[in-house]
Amino acid sequence: MSINYDETFNKVLEQLNMMVKTETVVGEPFQLGDFTCVPVIKVGLGFGGGGTIGKGSGDLKLSKGMGGGAGAGVGITPIGFLVSRGDEISFIASDKKKGLDAIFEKVPDLVEKLMDMKKKKGE
Repeated sequence: MSINYDETFNKVLEQLNMMVKTETVVGEPFQLGDFTCVPVIKVGLGFGGGGTIGKGSGDLKLSKGMGGGAGAGVGITPIGFLVSRGDEISFIASDKKKGLDAIFEKVPDLVEKLMDMKKKKGE
């Protein structure tokens, strides 16, 4: 029995190729009014494999052997959107500290400041 390493690695790579696409994580590009939005992702990939054929001393029925395997891991994270309108292109990050999330995080502080200002004005 022989191990076809090229075939094994190619099968793993085919599966990775099907998974590692922007559409898999956040969807296809879309229109929002005059804007075209294209999702952007960050991909991390690990891949490894190996095999061996061995003979040992002693009883050949017990000491001959072969083995092999391959594996991979993928980490996919949406990081934002490329947004275009006419000739203008910009990037909107989906990171918690950027974009719309940053504005929504500040809303409670802004409300508190407005309430303080209103209170002081009333005095």
